[in-house]
Amino acid sequence: MNKLRLGINVDHVATVRNARGGEHPDPVRAALAAARAGADGITAHLREDRRHIRDDDIYRLKQECALPLNLEMAATDEMLAIALKVKPHASCIVPERRAELTTEGGLDVVKGLTTLKPYIATLSAAGIRVSLFIDPEPAQIEAAKQAGAPVVELHTGAYCHASGDAQAQELRRIIRAAEAAGALGIECHAGHGLSFANVIPVASIPSIVELNIGHFLMGEALFIGLPAAIREMRMRMDSARQGGNA
Repeated sequence: MNKLRLGINVDHVATVRNARGGEHPDPVRAALAAARAGADGITAHLREDRRHIRDDDIYRLKQECALPLNLEMAATDEMLAIALKVKPHASCIVPERRAELTTEGGLDVVKGLTTLKPYIATLSAAGIRVSLFIDPEPAQIEAAKQAGAPVVELHTGAYCHASGDAQAQELRRIIRAAEAAGALGIECHAGHGLSFANVIPVASIPSIVELNIGHFLMGEALFIGLPAAIREMRMRMDSARQGGNA
């Protein structure tokens, strides 16, 4: 079996903490629990407005958790400087608008190619693996290749929010995009909105090697606990890779 990696996004542990202030609940503690439960990596998005993850969280995640850290970041000079100081395993460049509740779509790499290239080159030169969070469109994947990104993460939100024939159509888009990435030698990840109910079709796509999941698992943790939620997701992903329908 070609194991599918599971990255856990701990942003919304920080969201709960920040709603009341103080230090509880601690996203670093959540990351450590995720590691014990079988996660393969930790993702955290340091937004420009610091609405959830804070600078200190990023430094502590790098120092205290042994799992690879994936720093989600906007393509800004401020975030570039932080990434170069922290030296995460990977940096995923994402679009960012202050008015949005969560990331609402992928980067337009086609239009932003000239802007993104130097960020990708600088991060890569520092030994940080760069991914671009994009919609599952072949043109965006081709632009990511031109930009020098070794990894893309496909935005699965449209698939997760659709149903019936529309969801099947969105799944086909993801499959085609993942295949296109593989053909260009780009490693393919996916994430956004994935849950127990919809993860198996995406996890079954052989050219996708990593899923990043956060909000659903943090919500499910309220009912069954974070380790149990992660183990259940891990089981469903493994079953998908084996051709099962858990």
